[in-house]
Amino acid sequence: MCQGSWVSLRTKLEGAARRARFPGSERYWERRYAAGGNSGAGSYGETASWKAGVVNGWVRDLGVRSIIDWGCGDGNQLSLADYPKYLGIDRSPTAIKRCIEQFADQAQMSFMTFRPGELHDPAGWFKADLALSMEVIFHLTEDEVYQDYMSRLFGSAERYVVICSNDEVGTEKVPTERHRRFSDWIATHARGWSLKERVDPPSNLDLMSQMYLYEARDQVNPS
Repeated sequence: MCQGSWVSLRTKLEGAARRARFPGSERYWERRYAAGGNSGAGSYGETASWKAGVVNGWVRDLGVRSIIDWGCGDGNQLSLADYPKYLGIDRSPTAIKRCIEQFADQAQMSFMTFRPGELHDPAGWFKADLALSMEVIFHLTEDEVYQDYMSRLFGSAERYVVICSNDEVGTEKVPTERHRRFSDWIATHARGWSLKERVDPPSNLDLMSQMYLYEARDQVNPS
């Protein structure tokens, strides 16, 4: 076997070993928060400020009255938000407890823990003007979790969906990430939505994600 083939095989075996040790996205993030960890560098510093500025501007300019956030994390990104009415949802009970403590004096903010398969909402109680996903999608490593998440994200939005993520298939170097073209999912499963705006990060930020604003088509072409 040539050297290149050995390197390729070793890379594949190392990747398989990392995935085998990975406990799954839900357990990983709960363990991380329970051990005192945070939501990651993207929720802090200049990166968090840039993301907050984009979303706050959209909320203001579009007259958004309510937001449902699928993956609120430890609340640091939320501390920069200017939202009128907000529901933060996360799979980590520890993260939700942190948010409840941090925003206890914010009457317009509610929080809840969520696990896929344990929420059935045909009556549409979980609805908001805007559904938000801030660098969550590429952390959903399991196919069934990803499919459930995307369905709930778009199913809970009445007017807009905001996604902060990269939109391409990549070679993951860590088992906590799996990069997908989420726009392909939208084109197939959320045909009533169209991309209204995309904002790329400034060059001084080391950020692989972009900001995407989707709009319900019945607003664009009302009957």
